[in-house]
Parts: sequence; C-alpha cells; structure tokens
Amino acid sequence: MHDSVFLYIRGSVMKRLLIVVVLLLAGCSGFRGDMHWEMPAFQYTDQSGETVTLDNLAGTPFIAYMYFTNCTTVCPPMTMHMVDVQQAIQQAGIERYAIVGFSVDPVRDQPHVIDTYIKQFPVVDLTKWHLLTGYEEADMTRFAAKAFKAIVKAGDDGQMIHATNFYLVDQAGVVRKTYDGYSNVPYQDIVSDLKNVQPK
Repeated sequence: MHDSVFLYIRGSVMKRLLIVVVLLLAGCSGFRGDMHWEMPAFQYTDQSGETVTLDNLAGTPFIAYMYFTNCTTVCPPMTMHMVDVQQAIQQAGIERYAIVGFSVDPVRDQPHVIDTYIKQFPVVDLTKWHLLTGYEEADMTRFAAKAFKAIVKAGDDGQMIHATNFYLVDQAGVVRKTYDGYSNVPYQDIVSDLKNVQPK
C-alpha cells in the first residue's frame, strides 16, 4: 500500500517536473519565425571579388534578397529599401549581421558591375553587404527554389522574374521569415526579428 502511494506521488512529481521543463524550453526557444527552410551550401563571389560561402556566414544572421543590376523595375527600390533596413539595424545597435543579395542574372552581373551598381546607393556600411554572383543562371533557379521556395526565370522582355521578398536567415543558415521587400517593408519587424535570432 505504501509502495503504491509512493509510486503515485513520485509519478505525479515527475509529471509536474516534465511539464515545467517543457514550459522552460518553450520559453527559452525564443523566435520561431514562420518557416524553417535550410539553405543549401553555396560558394559564390561578392562585389569585392571575395569568396563567400554559407560556412563563412555561420554564426551571423543575415537578410537575403534577389536582385540584378540591369533591372528596370523592382530591384532599385528593393535595394534602396535594404539600405533603409540597414540604417534601422545600425540605429538599433545590432552589430552582428550581414546583407546577402543573390544575382538572378549572374552572367552579366560580374563583380565589378555589381560594385558599380551598389555604390550608387547611400549604403551606411558596405562591409556588411555581399552581393553575390559567380554561378550560372540555372544554378540560381535551383538555389532559389530550394532556399526561398521562389521562382527565377527570364521574362519575355529580357528582364528576370524573381521574388520581391526579403528573407531572414538565422546563424545556422535557416530561412526563418519572409517580408515584403518592395512596397510595404516592415523595417521595425525586421530589426526586432533580427535581434531575436542573434547568437547568445
């Protein structure tokens, strides 16, 4: 009788401890985002001619987007919005971050072309930017589909069709959230979410 009572009490205590542990873990898990898309490994070249890999960026959360330099529609405003995003990040005092752009027209977008392009914008800290190229268009089509669940293809007018989202990628290289990068950019949400995925 005593043994059964003891086992019942011990079982109840263990159950309560388990609930507490689960609640604590839920509280410590922090930012969850809207998705959990693992970004494929990559090794590309940025506007400075430097090699950038997903491994290089490990431990650094970043905001990603797609662009191309001869875009006549969405890319210039998107890049300007990204400049504004960076200003908001800087004002919030966040130091560990990067901005990573993936060219969807990599044959024309050679590093020197991209360098000239980005220097037309009032970027506050260009060292945080990696505008990437150094791959085939078909490679980016596959990469965008896997990393961003997005379509990249040539349009009938010679312009490239691509998503106009900004993507929050955490320090483990996982896409956690998307934002409108063209018209209604939620600057403060991006800053707040970036704070929440900072390495502890």
